[in-house]
Amino acid sequence: MSDFDKLPKYTRSLLRVEVPVSVILASKKQTVDEILRLGNGSIIQFDKSCDEMLQLEAGDQPIAEGEAVKIGDKFGLRITSIVLPDERFEVVRGK
Repeated sequence: MSDFDKLPKYTRSLLRVEVPVSVILASKKQTVDEILRLGNGSIIQFDKSCDEMLQLEAGDQPIAEGEAVKIGDKFGLRITSIVLPDERFEVVRGK
């Protein structure tokens, strides 16, 4: 019996939920005018260095960092570190 099989049914069902996963190379804000001027061959320059880590996000939440790797004729991400979620504190009020 695997560790997965030992989990309660509701937990196993949660682990089957699919979420979008994205690798973020860089991001930048531009005006609508700048975006409308883009065309074939346009280049957008980012402030991020080519040597910096890429960010892996799941559901718009950062979960890991890594480096780009080539797998055959495709690209992949080699994870180098996991990003721990920020601690969240909620105020507990009595009656």
